Amino acid sequence: MTEAVKGPASYFPSIEKKYGRPIGHWQDLIRASPLTRHMELVTWLTSEHGLGHGHANALVAHTRAERIAE
Repeated sequence: MTEAVKGPASYFPSIEKKYGRPIGHWQDLIRASPLTRHMELVTWLTSEHGLGHGHANALVAHTRAERIAE
C-alpha cells in the first residue's frame, strides 16, 4: 500500500495535466528567476505563465522547501 501524496506535491498531477508541462519545467523556471520572495514568484507565474494561484503557490512552496532542505 502506498502512502498518499500530501502537501504542495499533491497538486502536481493536475498541474501537469492542465498546463501540459512536467513539474521540472516549472521548477526550473522558479529556480532561474531573479525573484526571491514567495508571493513575487506566485504572481509572476500567474501573470506571465498563466498558472492559477493555487497551482503557482504549490509549485513555489515545494521548490523553495527543496532549497531549504539542501
